[in-house]
Amino acid sequence: MSQQAINQIIRQEVLAGDLSDQDLAQFCELANAAYRDGNPIITDQDYDFVYLPALKQRLPEHSLFQVVEPEGQGFSEEKVLLPEAMLSTDKAYSWHEIQKWIERLEKSATDINLAIQSIQIKATPKLDGFAGFDDGARLYTRGDGKKGSDISRVFARGLQVYNDSGRGQGAGEIVIKQSYFQTHLADSFEYPRNFQASLIKEKALDKKAQQAINDKAALFVPFVQLPTWQGEIGELIEQFETIVAEVLAMVDFDVDGVVFEATNEALKTQMGANRKFHRWQIAFKENKDKAQVKVLSVTPQVGRTGKITPVAELEPTLLSGATIVRATGHHYGLVKEQGLGAGSVIELTRSGLVIPKINQVLQSAPVDIPAICPSCTAPLQWEADFLMCVNHALCPAQVIGKMEYFFKILANNDGFGIATIEKLYEHGIRKISQIYQLDHSALVAMGFGDKTSKNLMHQLRRSHTEQIEDWRFLAAFGMARMGTGNCENLLKAYALKEVFDLSLAEISAIDGFAELSAKMIVVGLQAIRAEFDVLQHYQFNLEITRLDTDIAQSSHALFGKKIVFTGKMIGSREVMKKQAKTLGMQVLSSVTGKTNYLIIGENVGPKKIENAQKFGVEIVKELDYMAMIAQ
Repeated sequence: MSQQAINQIIRQEVLAGDLSDQDLAQFCELANAAYRDGNPIITDQDYDFVYLPALKQRLPEHSLFQVVEPEGQGFSEEKVLLPEAMLSTDKAYSWHEIQKWIERLEKSATDINLAIQSIQIKATPKLDGFAGFDDGARLYTRGDGKKGSDISRVFARGLQVYNDSGRGQGAGEIVIKQSYFQTHLADSFEYPRNFQASLIKEKALDKKAQQAINDKAALFVPFVQLPTWQGEIGELIEQFETIVAEVLAMVDFDVDGVVFEATNEALKTQMGANRKFHRWQIAFKENKDKAQVKVLSVTPQVGRTGKITPVAELEPTLLSGATIVRATGHHYGLVKEQGLGAGSVIELTRSGLVIPKINQVLQSAPVDIPAICPSCTAPLQWEADFLMCVNHALCPAQVIGKMEYFFKILANNDGFGIATIEKLYEHGIRKISQIYQLDHSALVAMGFGDKTSKNLMHQLRRSHTEQIEDWRFLAAFGMARMGTGNCENLLKAYALKEVFDLSLAEISAIDGFAELSAKMIVVGLQAIRAEFDVLQHYQFNLEITRLDTDIAQSSHALFGKKIVFTGKMIGSREVMKKQAKTLGMQVLSSVTGKTNYLIIGENVGPKKIENAQKFGVEIVKELDYMAMIAQ
């Protein structure tokens, strides 16, 4: 993407809805990196409520939603392993999404026989600072959640810990007091984020920055030191708005939301985490800007799965500093039910899951429900609330979308974005396997330049020679109900070579797969089988998922034991965790009454030790643990 194109997006001359998937993804990555580098190019509100939701709606498997976002490019130091993994926090933008989270808490509580009224909730301010981890000896940036940069120099510069509470309290953020920033720094730094970044970087400190440190206005705030609201889940439900307002006013720092978390240790263990965030925790961020807008027309758009999405063309409306001209109507069931058509009036906000969001239709109008696909003219069919094009093999929009999706999910190559795929389609390419059959001369004949063609061939080789997980490879085919999570769970039960012969009953019997999903998975696997077999000839470098049955057959003395790692280890903690899982152990993130062993390294924080002593958990030093697993 050129600098001119980026500037047009920043100035909102080009809106999120007008960007290709590739350009939208690239802009979000750029905006995220700039923010983490301390030089934001757009407001937090625009990133959170416009661009990121648009990306999530189009590319839900993008790395920004699957892994902890890496820090900006301002950190050139060699990355080191963090003492503990630092995950991101899931986000909710409405009370409805908070309700869904509460329902998940309640379901998990029921699963472990915990009374719902006994669920305890803690709420803390969500600081808008620079995340770090202090183990008492060194301070690390969060990095990618597993490895970060050593920035202990900020303590050498005199940075103090909030409440004079001392070092070694784990995760937290470097922040500046709001009142101090406005009085002493606003004329030198555009945003508090710029100032916070200046504290961390290797360059000499600005005099005003050093003075802020000396005045204890710039601080490292461990999360455990934050003021909190605590109460039962019923109180949260009844007093949600009051609690949010109360927590947002608790600290004199930049705050961009409220973090809610369950505190029952057994419940936290039950809910666990995915690759990006803990499921027992969520951050609430709200955009209150709304407008009443007239709809000029509704246009159908086709997604890679065949779903027809109605896009409302709007009277130009200024909202949250941007001129909004279109918004998604979610699905045609809503169009039909609420009367979303030319002349209708809607309530619009810039929060939610899509470009801007239609909250509700305030004034209905006659609707136009398309009968044929706008991409291939095939007759459309209703599936529940969704209008679908079932011409999956021949519909241009679906074919192009699936090919682009394949390379996006592999995530080990560059160059095969929407523009490249569309050009390949124009020259008769309809399948992923056809792309892999291309050579340099074929690409040049299609109109790609010599240098571009060489790069595309290089990226193709990368895509099958660089190692990826087998579940990621399976997910890249884009089957319904087979995102990366379900693919990984399926391959924990059956080897990749076996899944195409599984019956409905066998898939339904796997924990987490309902019968409806199983039916769709069986159909999806048969639909991709021929293409899968062709691609197998390219010998993709797959990391094989270890089967649960293999783990269950382990005879090791620690098989089935629940363990927690903490502190700075001599070896790689990720390698240790992987090894433990291979031996059939359950690796947990927090100490509970069900934990068998707490494995400790150096510079261990007091909380896990205290919990281990409280629950009678055996504490084992790293070297002793290594001796145990060697037996």
